Amino acid sequence: MFRFETEVDKERRHLLSRRLREDNTTGSPEIRALREGPAGHEVPLEVWAMDAHGQLAAGLTGRTWAHWLHVDMLWVDVRYRGSGLGSRLLAEAERVARTDRSCTRSRLETWDFQAPDFYRKRGYEVTGRVENYPPGVTEFTLTKQLG
Repeated sequence: MFRFETEVDKERRHLLSRRLREDNTTGSPEIRALREGPAGHEVPLEVWAMDAHGQLAAGLTGRTWAHWLHVDMLWVDVRYRGSGLGSRLLAEAERVARTDRSCTRSRLETWDFQAPDFYRKRGYEVTGRVENYPPGVTEFTLTKQLG
């Protein structure tokens, strides 16, 4: 007999993550080999652009893992959009990932009303799309070969 619970439980989430990681490592020789080397450690990557007053003008957050850069968020203040600042942030994140962390690819997700064309112009290719996520919106997954 099982009892199902739906409350948030940080301790159980960590246990679940650890057990899934162990199963994945056991089940995949590729994942096992990856986790034995430096590329098997996820490392945050952040790039910030501050204006002349020290205020946040733009930022990019992501992480590197398995020779991939994963861009989580890229935002540019409306006053600086169209100035090339977003391109410079992305290029710097890609440079750090490629040069300092040996990444060979980059990936990200964006919605149809956000920036799929921005990323396509910078060499990203659509590799997936989910219609109606959320309802009325399309989510795109894009990837790029670095270097």
